[in-house]
Order: sequence, then structure tokens, then C-alpha cells
Amino acid sequence: MPFNGKPQVLVLGANFGGLTVSRFIRDRCGEAVDITVIDRKPTLIFVPNIPIEVLANNNPAPKLHLNVPPILEKDDTVFIQAEIDEIDLQRREVSYRPNERPGAAGEKIGYDYLVIAMGARLAYDRIQGFGQFGHTVSDGYYGNKLRRYLHEGGYKGGPIAIGSARFHQGSRGKPDWLPDSESACEGPPLELALGLATWLGDRGLGGPEKITLFTPADMIAIDAGEEIMQQFLEMASQMGYGYVHSTQDISRLTQDGIEFANGDSVEAEVKIVFPDWVAHDQLRDLPIADEQGFIVTDLKMRCRDDPNVFAVGDCAALTVPKLGAHGHQQAEIVADQIGADLGKVSGEATERTFWPEIICIGEMGHHRAFYIHSDAWYGGDVSVFKMGYLYYALKLAFKEMYFMTGGKPPQWGVPVTELVAERRLDSSKA
Repeated sequence: MPFNGKPQVLVLGANFGGLTVSRFIRDRCGEAVDITVIDRKPTLIFVPNIPIEVLANNNPAPKLHLNVPPILEKDDTVFIQAEIDEIDLQRREVSYRPNERPGAAGEKIGYDYLVIAMGARLAYDRIQGFGQFGHTVSDGYYGNKLRRYLHEGGYKGGPIAIGSARFHQGSRGKPDWLPDSESACEGPPLELALGLATWLGDRGLGGPEKITLFTPADMIAIDAGEEIMQQFLEMASQMGYGYVHSTQDISRLTQDGIEFANGDSVEAEVKIVFPDWVAHDQLRDLPIADEQGFIVTDLKMRCRDDPNVFAVGDCAALTVPKLGAHGHQQAEIVADQIGADLGKVSGEATERTFWPEIICIGEMGHHRAFYIHSDAWYGGDVSVFKMGYLYYALKLAFKEMYFMTGGKPPQWGVPVTELVAERRLDSSKA
């Protein structure tokens, strides 16, 4: 890459964290920096809305894939489609292999600032029997596989189990206020349980009594806060859902159900599973990583031992659980920090630090959704749980805003969504 006398910003990853941070850095720094983004694929898939498309019998890919290179081109940002081979922190360079076609030679690129936004590896391959018997909604392929099973004659009307494998969180450099989590992200199981119950009922196949939620933890989705989850579980029990907790982990999937590490099992024709989120191999041995391979940073998302390196999104050790809302917040912080270093940002923005909040909107069927906004798990005092038609509209609207702005929603976008949701009259509740 040419060096024009400007600081070189290298962003590894172009999913939610990487695309958003690269666009905010350009916004803060203007033409004062050169920005290069490397990702193994040229598209971003809007994962939060996959369940909506699956239950509506739509292939998720056509509506939810965002083409990244044209967006970055408009920002005068270079995009390289390649696999990351190695990060050399001492030399400040990254080795990569272009992957548009097999057989490309390896290359290297230097940087002044490095933003690691590579996400995490979803370890379905560590779940025995998943390839033959499992389903999920974490990408377009798996979403379409589940859609076809449900809608094209595969589903025989049997029981459904939805839940998580054990997440392994690092402890090195973890702040005292950040709790230990046994699951990577459990909003999707709640959303699918509610949406599938409606889908079953509409087809005369039953309802909540067909569905069992399970978790390796003492309480499912505890990151939403104990008060909110007590409300949810009481509602779910009254509706007839099954619930299994403290499973420890998934031992294996079989044709007839799921076997757990604690010795229990659950019968299920459909087994919808969310795996362990694990760090990429390229990050595991870095001195800035914790013992699980997640990148340790301070609350301004800088690596403590290498202040020109940042982490954003699922690859960051502070991102617990692994939520897109966290990555968006971190992306703005990183952009402000680089902007401050270059004299382009000043004032309060330079002092902003990461404080995680759970912001989750989940579809329930019949154009309704639940809305959760909470920081109670982290010791805060925000705890909002509502349901209604408005929240479904907000979920669709945020996706449209994200696509329309090319991964850079206006600064008012997220706050206004929260404000509207939290001031909605109680008459919107189910």
C-alpha cells in the first residue's frame, strides 16, 4: 500500500465492528489518515434480522447482505479481500493472503494504528452431531437451512429445543465490574422461542408447550438483569414453555435430542443451538490477548501494552456478552481516540469510556417484539423490559438505517430508538 506521509490506519474485519469503526474514523479524521480494511469476505450479513426472514419463509441472503467495498470506496478507504495470516506487533505489520481466487501469494502491510475487529469464531465444529442434527440462525447459510426445514416439509411437528453451549470467557485483565458469563449471547434463543411459538400456532402445530429453552448458566440471558429475566421466565412458564438451566454444556446432539454435560437430556426434533464464541487462531498467541485469545484493552478500547492498537466487537475481551450494540459503542470510542491523537477530536469525546449496556429487540411473531435495555448485570440501575408492535417496527427500521447509511447510523439513530422505545405508553404492551 502506498505511504503518503499520513498515518496509516489498518482495520482487520468488516462486519459490524470493523465497518462501523472504519467509517467513524473517516468521519472524525477526514483526509488526515489513510484507512485500509481487510476482511475475508466482501459482504456483511445483518444477523439480528435472520429469524424474521426465516419465520417469514424468506431466504435471508437477498435482504440481509450488505456489499462492503462500494461503501468504503466512497469513503476513500481501501478494501482488501484476504485472509489474515499473522499480526506482528513489534514490526507493526500484518501478513495476509488475498483470497478472491485460490493460490494467491502472501503479502504484508504496515500500520501506524491497528484496529482489530475480526469478531470471533463460532465453534459449531466443537459440538458433536451439530452438522447432522443441528440448526441455528447465525448466518445466511444456517438461516436458510432452518427455513427450508421448517417450511418445505422437513419438520414433522415434534418438540423444539433452543439454547446455548458453554462460553469460555478469559480472566486476564478483566475489570472487577465485568461479570463472568457462561453463554456468549442468549437474546437470540429468547427471540426464536417466542417467534416459533407464534409460527407453530398459526399452523395448528401447537405452541409454547412444544418448545424447551436451555442454558449452561443458572439463569438464561442473565446479562439482561435478574429482574427482567424473572419477569420473562414467569411469563414463559405461564405460556407453557419448557426450561432447563445449569446444563454446564452440550455433550452432543442426536437425532432424538440433546445430551448435556451435567447428565441431563432433552427430547427434540429441531435442535437450535448457539455455540461457544472462540478467538481466532491469529489472535491467541498475541501478548495483548487473554488466556482465551480475546484482546485485552482499557475502557477506551486501547491495548494497555500497545496504545496504537485497539479492539472492537466480539474479539475484544470487554465485549461480554457478544452483542452488536457493544461493538457500535466501542467503534465510536476508538474513532474519537484516534481523532484525539491526531488533533481532530477534543473535549468530552476524548474522555468517553466503555460502559456496556444490553440493548436487544427480539421478534415475537404477528409483528410484535420485545425490547430490553439494561445495565443491571454490570451494577447499573437501567432495567427496561417492554413488548409491543412499536418495537418490531424499530427493529426493522434500524436495519434499514444501517443499510441506508452504509454502516454509519447517525449519532441520533441509536439514542432516538431507545428514547422512543422507553417512552412508549404501556398500552403498547402485549
